[in-house]
Amino acid sequence: MTMRWLMALGERTRPDTPTFAECPGPHEARAVALVDDAGQLFAILLEWRRLFGNDLTGWASQVEADDIENLPLDVIENWGPDQLRLDTMPGGYVKVSDYRDHQALAALPTRNNVLMRP
Repeated sequence: MTMRWLMALGERTRPDTPTFAECPGPHEARAVALVDDAGQLFAILLEWRRLFGNDLTGWASQVEADDIENLPLDVIENWGPDQLRLDTMPGGYVKVSDYRDHQALAALPTRNNVLMRP
């Protein structure tokens, strides 16, 4: 199996909820995408915004999966809000919040193509 990014569409349906939508499971979401690169998620979310309206949240996680129609059981069972949250913002922007439960710095490449300032 190949590591890919899976994103489920969350829709903001209640005015009393925060500015983001609940995290639906892959089989409960109105739309789901499986892509090779995280950068592709932005274009998909903005297209969903065009199709479904402005108030959207994409919940994305890196998973081992080859086919969106037959997702592994562990991907479905372990799906939850501990992943990336992508919220559509006015002006066509996307805000990314990282809720993954691991050290983000450990995921950075060791090459000198990352600059971090205090």
